Parts: sequence; structure tokens; C-alpha cells
Amino acid sequence: MTLPVTALTAAICALLMIFLLFKVVGQRLRTETGFGAGSDPKMDMVRGCHSNLVENAPIAILLLALLEMTNAHHLALTCLAGLFLVARVVHVYGMHQHFADKTLRFRQLGVMGSTLSILAMALWVIYLFVTVNLLN
Repeated sequence: MTLPVTALTAAICALLMIFLLFKVVGQRLRTETGFGAGSDPKMDMVRGCHSNLVENAPIAILLLALLEMTNAHHLALTCLAGLFLVARVVHVYGMHQHFADKTLRFRQLGVMGSTLSILAMALWVIYLFVTVNLLN
């Protein structure tokens, strides 16, 4: 059994994670901060972008894999994965906007999109558990 939606989503998350990691490393080199954030607010922001992805991506990828293994609707899975990925990019953009004292809107949209996609996948897994395992 192959999991193409999960595989592509995981690969894109990995690339985004590496990109954000380089942002953290670059900021560490600029500020000569070896550990933590030091007293640099931008370090807090770039670390927050990276850690937020690292916190959210595993559960999204796991839920995608579980759904894909049940032969869930391919287009719906692709849309949920796309929503999650776009939301993660919007969140990073929003963090930079918020840091620059511009708008909080993109950060909020990123959080909402990520949360909605994970929530939809979690509820879908629960629905499948109830309808396939408990009611049959």
C-alpha cells in the first residue's frame, strides 16, 4: 500500500522545517546566541516558527497516513493536506508580519487553517472508528 498524499505532505513539511531551521541557525550566527533565544526578540520569532511546525506536522502527517490507509477519499485528503501546508506557510509569513508590527491576520489564518485541517482529520478518524468498528 502506498501513501502518496502522506508522503508528499511529509516531504513538503520536511523541506519547510529545514528552511526554518536555516533561519534559526542564521539568526544564531548573527546574534552569536548558542542556546535559547538570548535577549533577541527575532530569535524568539524564528524559533517559534520552527517549533510550531515541528509541534503540528507530526500529528497531521500521522492522521493523513491513518486515513489514507483506510482508503479514505483521495481528493478530500489532498484538500486537507493542502490546507494544512498552505496554513503552515501562511503562519510563518504571519509570524514575520506580526514581528514587524504589521498585521496579526496572517498568523491567525495560519493557526486557524492548521487547526481546522487537523480537527477535520481527527474527527474523520473517529467517525471511521465508530462506523466501521463499532457499528458493524
